[in-house]
This record gives sequence, structure tokens and C-alpha cells, in this order.
Amino acid sequence: MKDFGGPCILLDRNDINTDEIIPAKYLTENTKMALKPFLLEDLQLEGFDPQSEILQEAKVIISRQNFGCGSSREHAVWVLEVNGINVVIAENFARIFRQNAFNCGMLAIELSQMEIAAIFAIQPTNIAIDLEQQKISASGAGEYTCDFELNPFDKELVKAGGWLPYADKNY
Repeated sequence: MKDFGGPCILLDRNDINTDEIIPAKYLTENTKMALKPFLLEDLQLEGFDPQSEILQEAKVIISRQNFGCGSSREHAVWVLEVNGINVVIAENFARIFRQNAFNCGMLAIELSQMEIAAIFAIQPTNIAIDLEQQKISASGAGEYTCDFELNPFDKELVKAGGWLPYADKNY
């Protein structure tokens, strides 16, 4: 099982869509690695630079509502995965993005608006995830800890590394 958590980046906006995560013009690439340089290339967010060192080091994205909305494409999860991002924390996710994340062994953690606001308030630089205890610890200008819910099947998918390793092990 991979480690979850690490340096984080805050994307303080609702409705970050799959076209912003990976622009459609790159969907003809035939490997995940070919997608790597284009992560969040078209994201419109004041002060955000897709070439920033913070993004290049990030293992966790923290955002607001409806992350991964828009076109249904597994490429949006693949580009996060190939860039080393293994956790996205938001108030909620587009249904298809959320399931694609779990199918690829990535954590898509939903927290309440109040919990997301508390995390943003401390301007975290690092997130620790305890998958077994289902706890998040954020540290930065302050510290914040909370629990998260994860249904048992999604937890098993993540622990296995995604749908294919899970299926190989169980079927």
C-alpha cells in the first residue's frame, strides 16, 4: 500500500473541472507519462502558476466544491497520479471523477464546508493521512485534525492500489 499525504497545494475555488485538470487537446497522448507536464495548465485561479515548485512537490490537493466536474475522463485522475498526487480533499466531487480516483488507487476525501474552511484557515503546507483510522492532520500556520468517512469498498480499492490490483487479488 502506498503512503498517502505529504506537501499540499490549496486550490481555493469551486468547480475545478476536468478540462482545467488536463486540457482536452492532450487526450490523444497514449501514455500517462506524456500527460505529466500539462497538469492544471488551464486552471484560472488568481496567483496560481501551473509551473510552480509548490505544485511540482505537492502530493495532496485541497479544494472546495464539485472538484472534477465536466467531461468524464480518466485522464484527469491519471495526470494527478503521474505527478505524484495521491489525495484530493474537497467538499464533494463529481461522481465519475470520484470513482475514477478510487479505481486508480487515489484517495478522494470529502469533508464538510466547515472542515475545509478550517483547513484553509491554517494555510497548511503538509497533510498527513491515516487511512486505517480515517484521520487527516493538517499543519502549516496552525494545526487541524479531523476524521473522514470512506466506505469499506472504496477503502479496499485504495489499499489494493486501485481496481485492477483489487480484482487480481480477489477474483
